[in-house]
Amino acid sequence: MTDQILKAVAYDGQVRVFVLDFTETVDEAHRRHDTWHTSTAALGRTLVATSLLGSNLKGEDHISVEVLGEGPAGRIVTDGDSVGNVRGYIQNPHVALELNDKGKLDVAGAVGLPGTLTVRKYITGADEPFSGQVPLISGELAEDFTYYMAISEQTPSSIGLSVLVNPDESVAAAGGFMIQVMPGATEETIDNLEARINSIGRFSDLLDQKKPLEELLDILVGENKSKILDKHEVAFYCPCSKERFAKSLKMIGNDEINAMIEEDHGAELVCHYCNEHYQFTEDELKALVVEG
Repeated sequence: MTDQILKAVAYDGQVRVFVLDFTETVDEAHRRHDTWHTSTAALGRTLVATSLLGSNLKGEDHISVEVLGEGPAGRIVTDGDSVGNVRGYIQNPHVALELNDKGKLDVAGAVGLPGTLTVRKYITGADEPFSGQVPLISGELAEDFTYYMAISEQTPSSIGLSVLVNPDESVAAAGGFMIQVMPGATEETIDNLEARINSIGRFSDLLDQKKPLEELLDILVGENKSKILDKHEVAFYCPCSKERFAKSLKMIGNDEINAMIEEDHGAELVCHYCNEHYQFTEDELKALVVEG
């Protein structure tokens, strides 16, 4: 089933809600990068968060996220657009830790503390990107992104990020939610939301039951409490191409290209974000030298 994101308001506009099923997208990231289960969960949660935050943007705006802790996962880097499409990679895709004491994938152990979460938003027309950085407070990532929203964007939020991995390492379910409390929200509304969120259990279990996003929305905020604004498809998307890499090769200069021709008789370039491999023959490299 195609991944989708749903946007809604609830409690007469006091709350903004995003609900995301990202199972296919996270599984594609797993396949592209050959991630093992703990790396899959760490990268997957970051991709989910990137999509949720990116969906708050407009038009050609886009977002980049970096998670960097002292654990074995290393650096996690993701990009997202205002639609909710994403791409990303994890420095060490082969992290497979034992389950934590709650019986869950040990993302905190893979990410490691101390560390930082950095978010950059590229807004159309702005001279420089908006950049915010906070220390990691748990490494589980949902808490870290919630902390980021409170500190860097001054927006009280509840963020849930879930990835469920099958025994064969494929992704059984992935997705999440972001609930943002708008200025003027009542204490009653906030208390009601907190009680509901604390009672839902693992969000990935609800996704694994193939519940529609509309039902997940009702579980989060209550029946007849919300108004759906938008629902659309999202996916893993990387704009890389052989043509783009050819332009990059030109920029390194003729001497470097000639060395590739003479020493390697060709070149292979790999996109970090999607792990796509691009082959350049000797003739293709020679053409770049001539054109350069």
